[in-house]
Amino acid sequence: MEQAGSLSARGSTGSAASDIRTASVRVPAQARAADVERERGVASDESRSAAGARGEHTHSEPPIPHPRVESARSVETTRPVETARPVVQRASVRGQILDALRTALVAGELAPGQVYSAPVLGERFGVSATPVREAMQQLALEGAVEVVPNRGFRVVRRGTRELAELAEIRALLEVPVVLRLARTVPAARWAELRPLAEAAARAASAGCRATYAECDRAFHHAMLALAGNDQLVQIADDLHRRAQWPLVGGPVPRGRADLMADAAEHLALLDALTAQDLPAVQSLVREHFADH
Repeated sequence: MEQAGSLSARGSTGSAASDIRTASVRVPAQARAADVERERGVASDESRSAAGARGEHTHSEPPIPHPRVESARSVETTRPVETARPVVQRASVRGQILDALRTALVAGELAPGQVYSAPVLGERFGVSATPVREAMQQLALEGAVEVVPNRGFRVVRRGTRELAELAEIRALLEVPVVLRLARTVPAARWAELRPLAEAAARAASAGCRATYAECDRAFHHAMLALAGNDQLVQIADDLHRRAQWPLVGGPVPRGRADLMADAAEHLALLDALTAQDLPAVQSLVREHFADH
């Protein structure tokens, strides 16, 4: 379960395995959050009165890549859109921004310990600061960032011990469930998961950590969903996301070869599950979590 990618906002019809492209752009300096809101013509009473009070600024923010937004559906806007600025679908702005920020965390583009302000990120996405701030608040609830009064949000620093603890919890949850499913789920149901495992293998072959992380999460989600326990799936999803965030002072992120080996374990596990080879399933699933 690895992570990689770039800061990008995805449309509602985009797949988890779609390629994520990046283009480095240095964030321009901003005067005040309220100024950014007025320039975009979407300033609200809240932004005019509260943004100045928050005092969000960009004095310590590192440059971040310019997000690229792709969607299969047309985008409706109420004002002219600058060609150099990506446009996010207004119907699901917060969700798209949240997805893009999660991808940036996996890719390491939002660096641990750095502070980022909602107005600057909003400018990069071509939206107001409000949906960005809402998305960052969700990430704060998930433990990915913390609120810095009058500045913005700081990416939480994490160490190898926390990653090891997450891996242990995931193994305690998922291994017994998979072993139980191996005895009860027919081969045809396991075959339905093969496209997800193959998508992860393609992402690993391309060396795209962010795309692989999403494919890996989708595979585990589908496998655990066969147990019919929604609470289990939700908790496992949350643990999986947290395990993907970058470490401070941790090992160098695994490269293409390591991702391919990880993806190969998915395919081997499916083969064993289809054949109802319980000893092989037990060995493979334990080894899979031991590697992370």
